[in-house]
Amino acid sequence: MKIKSIGLTLVFLVVVLLAAFKKEATQLYHTIRLFHPDVIVNNFSSLPSLADHKVIKRAGEVDEFSYSLTSLPAEFAYRNEVRQTQQWIEDTSTTALLVLKGQDIRFEKYYQGTGEFDKRISWSMAKSFLSALFGVAVTNGDIPDLNVAVTDYVPELIGSGYEGVTIKNVLQMSSGIFFNEDYADFFSDINRLGRIMALGGSFDEFATSLESHLPQGTTMHYVSIDTHVVGMVLRAATEQSIESYFYQHLWSKLQTEGDAIYITDSNGEPMVLGGLNLMTRDYARMGKLYRDHGRLNGEQIIPEDWIEASLTPDQPHLAAKRRADKSVKFGYGYQWWLPLDADDEFMAIGIYGQFIYINRKAGVVIVKNSADINFLANNYESKEIAVAAFRAIAASL
Repeated sequence: MKIKSIGLTLVFLVVVLLAAFKKEATQLYHTIRLFHPDVIVNNFSSLPSLADHKVIKRAGEVDEFSYSLTSLPAEFAYRNEVRQTQQWIEDTSTTALLVLKGQDIRFEKYYQGTGEFDKRISWSMAKSFLSALFGVAVTNGDIPDLNVAVTDYVPELIGSGYEGVTIKNVLQMSSGIFFNEDYADFFSDINRLGRIMALGGSFDEFATSLESHLPQGTTMHYVSIDTHVVGMVLRAATEQSIESYFYQHLWSKLQTEGDAIYITDSNGEPMVLGGLNLMTRDYARMGKLYRDHGRLNGEQIIPEDWIEASLTPDQPHLAAKRRADKSVKFGYGYQWWLPLDADDEFMAIGIYGQFIYINRKAGVVIVKNSADINFLANNYESKEIAVAAFRAIAASL
């Protein structure tokens, strides 16, 4: 009887704990299964229903696109091989593909049961949005010098690996911070961050726990939490929340169709490193803004000088190059990517195949949303193949 009583007590305690932490348990379950093949497509179109979030309302008139639809080129060349465009779309688990030239949508299609009004997760494309906001603060004089330490603005980072690291080096993913970005490793830093999102905790506190392992400003090492630190500097310098600054200086001016939704930590702090959720056409509007040098309807929304600085890898370790094994290392600016042999082209890129490709000479913006579970295994080649496809599409117009 005593054993039975203990067993009933344990069951009771488990039930009480599950009831008390139902939200956290549910979010952890969905976080663990976020990238499972049977749910990844749906998850990527409905992430705010699974996590804490904040809604940033659209405002004003809509920047309407016109339609002049055409077919995609049937083929494109990659490393002297002919690839079939439709096969590439299918192989990379595309969920949306939109091609904009001028003000005309030339191609727009949604796949795998997803729809045009879905709010699709940005993943790291969100980093490029934060870069835009940061440029406004720099131009307004709130952050007059990128060569000062982030700890000048965020003293709680003193004692961490970020102590003494310059804002510019953090913007350019050259902080020297140790960070394991391997999504396939359950114990990686990026997955620990995901569990903070699910179970509760602070992204700010997470940043204070990281350590340095390389001299700053010498190596481009992709560290997603660097972008969160950029956001911490922005909050401190402007004395505004991210969502307030985002609305005031970008979203209220971009004439979008839909609201923006930011995934947050349990303290309500937006996940600026990858938590934006937008309609595909609104990703295209951001690409169009940057294609047009930060201007919309005669208004300079994002400073042009900042945009050009953002697209300029100004140190050798940031330049695009082909490695000895023939793989391509993309160039990097202020949270924007530059393909090899870029000809006025640049990109926002997110894990699992999210792209905003901008080709100014062709006047083209291409948005691709995906749920590509093979993206991790072929990270560099996936991006290189995508650029080949995007260039062929732009040339066909």
